[in-house]
Amino acid sequence: MLATSYPFLDIMWTMFIFFAWVIWIWLLIMVLADNFRRPDHSGWAKAGWTVFVIFLPLLGVLVYMVANSSEDRSLAA
Repeated sequence: MLATSYPFLDIMWTMFIFFAWVIWIWLLIMVLADNFRRPDHSGWAKAGWTVFVIFLPLLGVLVYMVANSSEDRSLAA
């Protein structure tokens, strides 16, 4: 009886939203881990990026990924 009140497309949409949320949380964790792992950032830069990513998560992660790409680190090393 419960399954008839929750159509298949709603199940698919719920699964999509759930996995998108999980991927988003994982991306935040990876960006913060990369931020604290970088030796070329000062303490203030790490704090600034952390505050930016926490208070503006979507914009902060996108800007961090563009501004601190892995290509830049390979040139610096």
